[in-house]
Formats: sequence, C-alpha cells, structure tokens
Amino acid sequence: MFVTPSVENDEPSDKVGCIRNFNLKEGGNIREKLLVLSDLDYLFSYSILESPMPLTNYVATFQLKPITDGDRTYAEWTAIFDCDSQDEKHLIKLVGDGVFQTGFNALNQIFNK
Repeated sequence: MFVTPSVENDEPSDKVGCIRNFNLKEGGNIREKLLVLSDLDYLFSYSILESPMPLTNYVATFQLKPITDGDRTYAEWTAIFDCDSQDEKHLIKLVGDGVFQTGFNALNQIFNK
C-alpha cells in the first residue's frame, strides 16, 4: 500500500509538527502532520493534510497499553474524520482494513520474527 515515507524539510521524524509524505504504490500520496508524541503515555497522534481519500478533518491516535497478566501489550489505533455519507462505510473499511490492519500486520511480523 505504501512506499517508505519521507519527512519533509529533513526534520526529525519524532518532532511534533513534522510532516511525513507517503507515496502510495497505487499512485497518489498522503501527507500527515505529527500532532502529539508522548513517550510517557506511549502514544502518538497525527492528522492527514492531503490524501486521495475523500475525507477531511482526519485525526488518528495510536497508543500502547500494558496488559497486567503477562508480557503483552494492547495496541489501540483510532481515527475520526468527516466524509460524505455515501462514502462513510467504504472509508471506515478502508481505514480499518487498509490502514490500521495493514499496520498491525506489519508490527506483528516485526515482533514475531
């Protein structure tokens, strides 16, 4: 789905306000702005500035939470956005399956080698 992102203006990727630019394998690109990064709370939040998806006001948060009954971690990824009502079901599935699940699958591959 994505080609490796670049951070605009050679800013550090962990600098709040930095903008990541993803070129999509299918064409087009997505630009995201880092809004929050908290090592203390194990979370980051970002907004989408530009996207080929027909949505606006997209803000997502990814947070890790410890599970107390073992050596495990709960990962939660949420997003809110506005879109036309006829696009809503499609975009919820696209973000959930195409973005979030793809990201979780990649993390699973990294941590289960």
